[in-house]
Amino acid sequence: MINITDSAAERLKDMLEQQETPNMFLRLGVTPGGCTGFSYAMGFDDNETDQDIYMNVQDMKIVVEKESIRYLDGLEIDFEESGMSGGFTIHNPNAVATCGCGSSFRTATDAGKPNEEPC
Repeated sequence: MINITDSAAERLKDMLEQQETPNMFLRLGVTPGGCTGFSYAMGFDDNETDQDIYMNVQDMKIVVEKESIRYLDGLEIDFEESGMSGGFTIHNPNAVATCGCGSSFRTATDAGKPNEEPC
């Protein structure tokens, strides 16, 4: 299950409303790489495949590839305002290590493929 805080849901719904393509949804995933082993992927999409798992969170359609769900189960997405900026933050209970910028992670059972490049 994916959790999205009220502030993140409000921001995501605003962003979805600004899209000019009908039937857009939030796609979440994991790709090998990043400085810790896996990188998060988050974006809007309107292309569905048979490799996707669908869920409704905060009245939004969320799609996760079947291969990624084991890394994202229990994930919480938040949005934090900070001065004149703000951004989405991710808390992943499956991560045993994360990079300093919070965009990559590794789990206890899978180290992924870390890049040599810093965050």
